[in-house]
Amino acid sequence: MTQAQGGKPPHGVAAGDGWRLTHLGRLLGHAMRRFDARVLQLMARNVEVPLALSHLAAREQVTAAHVHITRHLSLTGDRLTDLADRAGMTKQAMAQVVDQCEAWGLVQRTPDPHDARARRVQFTPTGLAWLQAFRDAVAQAEAEFRDAVGEEIATVVAIGLEAYASGG
Repeated sequence: MTQAQGGKPPHGVAAGDGWRLTHLGRLLGHAMRRFDARVLQLMARNVEVPLALSHLAAREQVTAAHVHITRHLSLTGDRLTDLADRAGMTKQAMAQVVDQCEAWGLVQRTPDPHDARARRVQFTPTGLAWLQAFRDAVAQAEAEFRDAVGEEIATVVAIGLEAYASGG
């Protein structure tokens, strides 16, 4: 039983101060980190993922920032600025992530057909395989979540998070 449910506060937490450990934002953060860690764990075990990338995921070299590429890069490619905006990162931070992903063979920079001065970030064939492995891992992690909390709760959580994220 948590302190919010009337139980004792965790060790080292003063009575009445447990809210800092149980507020919604903290719980969402923990849940997101757990979910992302599980997705990367599943990707590390996926035989379809190129071995070098699988090893990076297994050694926890792939971080949430790298997952932003997987989540936000369109299949047709994007300018770095647009990718950074969608991921909620600075252009400089995204450039570092793209540099790493480019070194790993996930993405490449190509000329922008609409602006000779600009470059586009695009998935490579290896990056597309990584994206498919990400999709498979997310599906499995979501199924594990549904198994852990039950179908009804999982549905309510998904609907609630969608509404909250959209500002509804």
